[in-house]
Amino acid sequence: MNLQDSVGILAGIGPKKIAALATLGISTIQDLLLNFPFRYEDFASKSVYDLVDGEKAVLVGQVVTEPVVNYFGHKRNKLTFKIKQEDAVISVSFFNQPYLKDKVAANYETMIFGKWDDTRKALTGLKILGAKFQAGDFQGVYHTNKHVKQSELEKWVRQALDLGYSELFQEILPIDLLKRYRLMSYSQAVSALHLPNSEAEYHQAGRRMKYQELLLFQLQLQSIRYQDRQVDSGLTINYSNEAVAQLIAILPFSLTVAQNRVLEEILADLKSPFHMNRLLQGDVGSGKTVIAAIAMYASHTAGFQSALMVPTEILAIQHFESLKALFGNKIQIARLTSGMKAKEKQQILAKIADGQIQMVIGTHAIIQEAVSFSNLGLVITDEQHRFGVNQRKIFREKGQNPDVLMMTATPIPRTLAITVYGEMDVSIIDELPAGRKPIQTRWVKHQALPKVLSWLEVELNHGHQAYFISPLIEESEQLDLKNATELFEELSQFYTGKARVALLHGKMKNDEKEAIMQAFKAHQIDILVSTTVIEVGVNVPNATVMVIMDADRFGLAQLHQLRGRIGRGEAKSYAVLVANPKTKQGKERLTIMTEVSNGFVLAQKDLEMRGAGEVFGLKQSGLPEFLVADIVNDNNILETARQDAEKIWQIKNWQARTEFQGLFKSLNESKQSIFD
Repeated sequence: MNLQDSVGILAGIGPKKIAALATLGISTIQDLLLNFPFRYEDFASKSVYDLVDGEKAVLVGQVVTEPVVNYFGHKRNKLTFKIKQEDAVISVSFFNQPYLKDKVAANYETMIFGKWDDTRKALTGLKILGAKFQAGDFQGVYHTNKHVKQSELEKWVRQALDLGYSELFQEILPIDLLKRYRLMSYSQAVSALHLPNSEAEYHQAGRRMKYQELLLFQLQLQSIRYQDRQVDSGLTINYSNEAVAQLIAILPFSLTVAQNRVLEEILADLKSPFHMNRLLQGDVGSGKTVIAAIAMYASHTAGFQSALMVPTEILAIQHFESLKALFGNKIQIARLTSGMKAKEKQQILAKIADGQIQMVIGTHAIIQEAVSFSNLGLVITDEQHRFGVNQRKIFREKGQNPDVLMMTATPIPRTLAITVYGEMDVSIIDELPAGRKPIQTRWVKHQALPKVLSWLEVELNHGHQAYFISPLIEESEQLDLKNATELFEELSQFYTGKARVALLHGKMKNDEKEAIMQAFKAHQIDILVSTTVIEVGVNVPNATVMVIMDADRFGLAQLHQLRGRIGRGEAKSYAVLVANPKTKQGKERLTIMTEVSNGFVLAQKDLEMRGAGEVFGLKQSGLPEFLVADIVNDNNILETARQDAEKIWQIKNWQARTEFQGLFKSLNESKQSIFD
């Protein structure tokens, strides 16, 4: 027996079922047993008098009427019968499952799992539990698809456990940790997560597996941090203090206390012999870009090149123009994007390679194999969560292990940031520049849009500009949303002779997008209808209104990013969220947006409402897809795992310590799945 045995070794699994299980990512016995239930049902039988409306429960009673199937509509039917429990007679219904009629017989006792309707005093059946079923069982519910049934997964898991496969999971946690946290063994936890004897046993098994997953994750992060702390791991960038001070002195504004603090941290990293791997967090409009510019200039004064990678062409153009305006002709700066003409790109690549160009701003084109730097000292990624792990890894490997600064305006609560990005130092700009006026945010229904358009006329007459954001480019049959093209046509008609309206979206050619943005900046356009292509970094101080259509389709962080495109000038700014949300969560999200302006508070709310997977984007952020753990809800376990991982890495020659052998072996095996 081996955990790598094919699932085909189990009874009832032939070639077709092997292929079906593969669609769920299950090929081996290990895959099957590590495919844990995503929720559990408590099948303890209850008295009908103890039930509350909407509760799922097991009722045991005697069938007192013959089961009847009534057919209505196309392929629709309802099985009904009544059961008696004590002195209560309960109506039971099963929809579109006529075959269950054969499992119900009058005058016999039956056990039914269903959802209670207190108004009708009736049970909507979900499952008829067999005679062998033991009331009180706490059973798991698995993710399935059209190829694999729930009952099949349950059967095969039980079979694998009965054969003793769970005992083959070798313990990887040291005895000291098992005793300290009173954790059950690895093999016990695997078995109990599938077939717990009680809710308490399930919780203990989950606690064990969550800690194990998070400890391995933190050990990997700490190993990267440990390597970065080696004396010979980084560059020593001896920048000119005097030149940097002179640059700061000529800025048209004073840096905030928070900006000065994070700048000191970054500059100290540049001069140190250790490799810099720092995350710079800051709310929308907090002034991260100027910090990046100063860091790039510091690198330049020490004779090193620097590169800034951004997610969109529009943002690359904007940063390029900002740096050109700041440094003039003193520094050779180039823009490198995939949309450039071949001849122009070749000329820039040659100048980057021989060191003529000191600063490069671009999209993912910067990390292409053809790009070779002469003496790269600093790499910066803006909106780092937009880039995949491999993209960031390639960027880091350009040059001789350059210092790395990653920036994001999608804040993460500090404790979570330190834990999730455990291999990085975290700097936070937690204040906005002086003079930034708060943005007034309102939520209106679609019916109120005409009033919004009339009100906007007044704002346009004052010489201001506006954005209209739509979540779609063209019509979609699946979603009844106001698409950008239709919105552009409606607004053009409404404001005929009153305002100049333009359309911008991601499917346009780069030259078109650049021309439209330049026209908007020059106030040759009054209203810009766009998709979320303008979400990040676009800076037009004269734009004072942001109208977001179908706003309930966006997450809190994305809404905040969009809202951050306004409020950059002297005039008061307004964000209008247009939506008719159908869900409680959609309404709650829009209400929060009207009440909260702090990006870090919104980020916490977003995490709580949507979960880490959706907020970070598992594939994009580098977070592993944990089997059991959740970095938001299990934050306490995550923090404990981080502290333990730090202590383990502080032990000299810890690889040789016998109690850590299992952990180290498992860490090596998990590197591929976690980080690639």
